[in-house]
Amino acid sequence: MLIEVFYILFFFFAGEFVSHFLGGFIPGSVIGMILLFLALVAGWVKPLKVKKISTFLTQNMGIFFLPAGVGLMNALGIISKYWVVIVTACVVSTVLVIATVGIVQQKMGKEIKEDE
Repeated sequence: MLIEVFYILFFFFAGEFVSHFLGGFIPGSVIGMILLFLALVAGWVKPLKVKKISTFLTQNMGIFFLPAGVGLMNALGIISKYWVVIVTACVVSTVLVIATVGIVQQKMGKEIKEDE
């Protein structure tokens, strides 16, 4: 499993390195995930080389939400002051995303039926 952790950390730090030169515009962890994905697709890294650690991390994903929860508790004063705006933004964005996905799905479904 140590080699699998090495692969994950290698791509994480590679992403951080690239992010540093981009001025931090895109988080290094995101760039690292993209680099790992590209390496998996290209066949440079075999999926079996990261399977155990990736399964472990996804099964215990709840642990990674703890810092975000603590951050929310630290910002409770701001959240309680602007809760109406936050809830409104969440509802509006959720409705827009659902509507957009529905429209795209209907258009793509029609194109697939027409091709058949």
